[in-house]
Amino acid sequence: MIEPEPDLEPRAPADAGGAPREGKAYWRSVERLLDSPAVDPELREQLVRIEVRGGDPPEFAAGADTPPSELSRRTMLGLMGASFGLAGLAGCRRPVEHIVPYGEAPEGLLPGIPESYATTMPFGTSAYGVVVESHEGRPTKVEGNELHPSSRGAASSWMQAAILELYDPDRGRAPLRRSGAENAAPEEATWEDVQALWSQVSAAAPSGRGIAVLADGFASPTQARLVERFRERFPEARFAVWEPAGDSNVFAGLEQATGRAQRPLYHLEEAEVVVALDADLLLTESESLVNARGFARGRRPSADGRMNRLYAVESALSVTGANADHRLRLASSKVGTFATGLARRLGAAAPDAPDGPDGELPEGARKKLDAIAADLRRAGSHALVVAGRRQPPEVHALAFRINESLGAVGTTVTLHELADTGWGRLPDLVELVSAMAAGQVTALVVLGGNPAYDAPGALRFADAVGKVEHVIHLAPRPDETSDLAGWYLPQSHFLESWGDARAADGTASVVQPLIAPLFDTRSAVEVLALLAGPGPVGGHELVRQTWGLGDGAAEPVAGAEPAAGSDPAAGPEPAAGPEPAAGFQPAAGAEAAWRRVLHDGVAPAGSGPPPIVLATEPRPFGGERAGGGEGLEVVFLVSPSVHDGRFANNAWLQEEPDPITRITWDNAALVSPATAAELGVESGDLVRLAPPGGGTEEGQGRTVEIPIWIAPGQADGTVGLELGYGRLKAGRVGSGVGADAYRLRSARAGWWEPGVTVERTGAKADLAQTQEHWDMAGRDLVREADLDEYREHPDFAQHVHGPPLESLWQERSWDRGHQWGMTVDLSACIGCGACVTACQAENNIPVVGKEQVARGREMLWLRVDRYYAGALA
Repeated sequence: MIEPEPDLEPRAPADAGGAPREGKAYWRSVERLLDSPAVDPELREQLVRIEVRGGDPPEFAAGADTPPSELSRRTMLGLMGASFGLAGLAGCRRPVEHIVPYGEAPEGLLPGIPESYATTMPFGTSAYGVVVESHEGRPTKVEGNELHPSSRGAASSWMQAAILELYDPDRGRAPLRRSGAENAAPEEATWEDVQALWSQVSAAAPSGRGIAVLADGFASPTQARLVERFRERFPEARFAVWEPAGDSNVFAGLEQATGRAQRPLYHLEEAEVVVALDADLLLTESESLVNARGFARGRRPSADGRMNRLYAVESALSVTGANADHRLRLASSKVGTFATGLARRLGAAAPDAPDGPDGELPEGARKKLDAIAADLRRAGSHALVVAGRRQPPEVHALAFRINESLGAVGTTVTLHELADTGWGRLPDLVELVSAMAAGQVTALVVLGGNPAYDAPGALRFADAVGKVEHVIHLAPRPDETSDLAGWYLPQSHFLESWGDARAADGTASVVQPLIAPLFDTRSAVEVLALLAGPGPVGGHELVRQTWGLGDGAAEPVAGAEPAAGSDPAAGPEPAAGPEPAAGFQPAAGAEAAWRRVLHDGVAPAGSGPPPIVLATEPRPFGGERAGGGEGLEVVFLVSPSVHDGRFANNAWLQEEPDPITRITWDNAALVSPATAAELGVESGDLVRLAPPGGGTEEGQGRTVEIPIWIAPGQADGTVGLELGYGRLKAGRVGSGVGADAYRLRSARAGWWEPGVTVERTGAKADLAQTQEHWDMAGRDLVREADLDEYREHPDFAQHVHGPPLESLWQERSWDRGHQWGMTVDLSACIGCGACVTACQAENNIPVVGKEQVARGREMLWLRVDRYYAGALA
């Protein structure tokens, strides 16, 4: 349940038994609250019948029980292509180094009996340990690895849906190259051709002058080692990293505060009071799995009856804001000023900080600063202030300074080295694009990522790349960047490749394959080894070298225990070569230790480097502030579905409703009711957004047409835009879905843009949203109680008022034999929707597409609804 902007005063007590509170309105959508004209006439008639006349609701939502107008075979095959592969169309192969499809099942393989193997899912500068279920050599289900510090047995929607990426029929199958002819179709090539091309490029530039590599974010000992090898071979080459939705602001903020770029880890299980500053730390921020678990632990009433308290200060309503005890709507550009006021009240501001920045805040925000500061002071070392990735480095430095002044460093927050990590620095990208535009780059290799799509629109990356002679792009499937490249290289999925990774706390783990590559693909470390040469280019050998195990001659089956009676310590001693990865020091028994890491999926607990504690210097906030002039402030959001666009071709994620808006297969311009009234727009109205100076040369071609969605909880004067949509070359599922918000991003790649203008086009757009599907049939939408009432009536939720349930036959008694039941603790459940994706993956539930979802035909077996309390805001 969401209260758009609750006061900081204690809630009024509920009726005995936890009935809906007197004087408080509960509602499920803006349309139901206002009976908006945006509601379909049939649906409005249904609502009137249910809510006004007290009649029985229909069995199906309006339109769900009528035949579809058209569902072509082509559409069905496009949506279900990957699911068909998961169901059994793909080849089944065992995860050994030399793998061929088997005609006879290997010894020990029993049909129908699944096996589980541990591996790691790299995710930018993060990594998540997973345990993957495999049926007859085919990976089918992903779960979290309870031994891994970043997953602890849990799996997000992105992790659950990663299995579908493996079977995507749009994946690249072999290298492709384009001839010199304009608009020529790419032709199939071989990896030997790629090697020959690189030999030609490197021979022409032995020192690397004119060569550039643009990589995706990574946290891998092997990849970091190969990057150093590449730089040694080509000292004059450029190497940059770009992450459109990475944590560069977080790392840079800690660098400002302590003098070293570091990663903060939050321990919410130790926190009594948490303040989230524009941070969706429970869902879309990094390490959200650990954050959510820690928050849930503190949410359960303790023996002394205490629960943690969460404050959220944000511009767009997030899962964290929806779970907050107290939430403040505030434009992202004002959050830094709010943080400065908080620091001043806690004695953490710099001595030379300007006086009176609170005057820039709305009156309501200034009043709440005192209450939040007092609560933090009371919690002391068990307080926590978290700034989100949308905030500039100065706010992150200030948040850490507040935590330090409260004594919370070492208790609720710890700092960890960025070992073996490549993270995006915007100046490096800007410099690279400028060099490309000036003709100073003759060969560009893009290792993962899709900068032609997700680089800030103002940089005009696509124009600059046209001036590079040789462009090579490694990606899972051909995309917008591949369309501009002379060479496309297909990238292996993490479930079919060797690699390694570091968790956020530095713990090392191995990426090991469960299946042979389905196509002629290579991993990022294999391509990087080809570029850096000389030496092995096989992923298995490269990883074993990094871990101090020589050339990898003796490789066990992934996840297998040593055979009974064998002596695993008798394996070969480590060969001379690179230093082993930190956290894994092989000596005697190296092979036994290696097998144990393969079995567990992660190095032993505590093998990572210890946390760091460094003194900081108080500094005033000097970051970005809202610009003047006309227009609205656009706030860019990481999509809970497609992230930064990498999952745009994943039908499971496209169909899963947004945790807040419940919109599927689309993004929308989120505005508050007040802003919508000021603009004269309703949900579904198509508008045109233009950056500041939209008529200038810099602003040309960067307008975005997108439908409006009225979102309670959105800060007035702001527009929330989810990134990752509007792809043109995503594949048969994701192409043409939604609008491209990257086009509005300026060259500074900030997370908000002031001065954006909104123009009504007069057209309407159809949005598929599941919140209005089905009904509570007269039952209470919400039954809530505060902590005091819970102590008196711990069973309040069991007193459900609703129509009597009468059966037509004698019901079975469940007091004997097999019994099953499930309860969900809604104080601990954050409503992230990972269970929905997990259910879809477990049962391979078909997707139906946007049109059928709009008609109430979604087939998801689980659903999470959002309900609102209080006045519309």
